[in-house]
Amino acid sequence: MTIDRQQAERLWTILICGALILTLTTGLRQALGLFLKPMTMDLGVGREVFGFGIALQNLLWGLGSPFAGAVADRFGTVRVSALGGLFYALGLAAMAYSSSGTSLVLGTLIIGIGLAGAGFSTVLGAVGRAAPPEKRSMALGIATAGGSFGQFAVVPMGHVVLDAFGWQMALLILAGVALAMLPLSLGLSEGQKTIQHQQKQTVGEALGEAFRHPSYWYLVAGFFVCGFHVAFVVTHLPAYLADRAMPEWLGAWSLALVGLFNIIGSWGCGWLGGKYSKKRLLSVLYFGRALVFLIFIFMPLSPFSVLLFAGSLGLLWLGTVPLTSGLVAQMFGPANMSMLYGIVFLSHQVGSFFGAWLGGKAFDLTGSYDLMWWLSVALGVFSGLVNLPIREAPVARLAPKAAQ
Repeated sequence: MTIDRQQAERLWTILICGALILTLTTGLRQALGLFLKPMTMDLGVGREVFGFGIALQNLLWGLGSPFAGAVADRFGTVRVSALGGLFYALGLAAMAYSSSGTSLVLGTLIIGIGLAGAGFSTVLGAVGRAAPPEKRSMALGIATAGGSFGQFAVVPMGHVVLDAFGWQMALLILAGVALAMLPLSLGLSEGQKTIQHQQKQTVGEALGEAFRHPSYWYLVAGFFVCGFHVAFVVTHLPAYLADRAMPEWLGAWSLALVGLFNIIGSWGCGWLGGKYSKKRLLSVLYFGRALVFLIFIFMPLSPFSVLLFAGSLGLLWLGTVPLTSGLVAQMFGPANMSMLYGIVFLSHQVGSFFGAWLGGKAFDLTGSYDLMWWLSVALGVFSGLVNLPIREAPVARLAPKAAQ
């Protein structure tokens, strides 16, 4: 067996296991929006409480991602991802036994810790280090598509178990599903050669290099908007549709349709990112989102318009992830990718905090989500603009080796 073949087999093992882990982490997280209405009604709390819990979950996920990424960069991804999967399952079980708004929020916080360990930053870091530069963007797109498949497959499953067993038993069933992340984490072993390669730059040197680079901060600012959009739609779209007397199935299947079309979008963006300017593709995605939100605001609400909105948004959903993570690796190299992408991802999660929380706050204050839809349009335009000045060239340290 040649070295090239060994590397290819390792890459595919990491890709498959990583995509399946993201299938679970993303799919289960997206399904939580289905529980907003039944849980708040049974517990006697406002939607702001549920939205605030999801917001804190996203924030904790973001805050933990750079630290989890730094550990994974130095010592490998397996233990970090497995521990994240365990916390994820414990958080879902804690939500199942919620008896008040406080215990509900506690469960979401435990899930946030799990997401930091088993989420995008650690998985994509392992993929980025295993893939050769010329195939990195495509590999990141394939892994991200796993998260998209999770939204398509797991959200309808969440709807089925919620409808059949009620929210408490449904959450326990989903907790059992989350435990599958533990054995899948074993497939993220990167090998001793990769771990040794990471030691060429210290954590402080890597952070200093990135923080001095203006384009890194443009990425940070733009990814805030991605998080805002995703968290608002996932957390509040099912309740928004229920409030407007849409069919009960529509909330779950609209989120599933976002996930289905996002498989195409994530794979397509990964493929395009290997051939064309990643920053320009990011700008197109964000301007496209603004347009999709604008059309949805003005179209008469119907099952057709909702599904059209979901499919269109799905094409633009997580395609930002392989492009953004690919830019991090392209500019700074893959050795510290989990940590550096984790910091960019923190901005995404701050945006998620405001998207989830402000959605509930705006509804409780005004009885409507109108303000949030218009804010989503404005932020899409902002992010489309802020990605344009990014310089895609590798830093001087990597310039002689650049093969992107």
